[in-house]
Amino acid sequence: MQSQKSQNRLNSLFITGTDTEIGKTVVTGLLFDYLRKAGYSVITQKWIQTGSVGFPLDVADHLKIAGMSKSETEGELDDICPFQFSLPASPHLAAARENTTINPDKIVKSFNKLSDNYDCVLAEGIGGALVPMNEKRLVIDIAETLHLPVLIVALNKLGALNHTLLTIEAIRRRNLPVAGVIFNNIIPDTNPVIIEDNPEIIRRFTGENILGTLPYKEKPEELKNEFIDIGDNLLKILKGEAI
Repeated sequence: MQSQKSQNRLNSLFITGTDTEIGKTVVTGLLFDYLRKAGYSVITQKWIQTGSVGFPLDVADHLKIAGMSKSETEGELDDICPFQFSLPASPHLAAARENTTINPDKIVKSFNKLSDNYDCVLAEGIGGALVPMNEKRLVIDIAETLHLPVLIVALNKLGALNHTLLTIEAIRRRNLPVAGVIFNNIIPDTNPVIIEDNPEIIRRFTGENILGTLPYKEKPEELKNEFIDIGDNLLKILKGEAI
């Protein structure tokens, strides 16, 4: 259901990851829930969904985390998820298998339409930052066109340092602001020494905001309390305030 935008507009956000299956959808859903409870009209967007057709799986997860029903997106689903493909693969390949080419202009148009009606649009990427959407352009190029700040979700494990540093470098090369980095622990029994060191080393090397670390939980809804401090800091960033 369409919301009425308030006078308290926020910067919208592009949410990417250091890899696929590292928790972007969960973080997007948690931030969605947090901002709604803070009184903002906000909507999530999944520019490209692969591996499913029908109601987009990631959008369904956003709504579930926020305690909302699918019916609350009535009339806006085509803009919330402009492209869907059945093959669980990179967007360029999934589209090619269906003899389709992803047109970024359609995504930009859908984003702008939602942005006109909401205080904030949370756009979840697909895979990592440099995933191809067609044979010429990457998904991050859309964020560049829209001048969106980027939130990075990093899988907190051995190997996270290289992946996170490369992601930050790619975003900076496009002159996009890094809103911050959230480390996500989705692998149980990871060495706690590594878990504690990863965020600190990224902070020292990049100077970027390390917004927090989410602990391992079996259900995303169980992370809402742990997300509050992260949400507080992100809200300041979306309002253009320093933290």
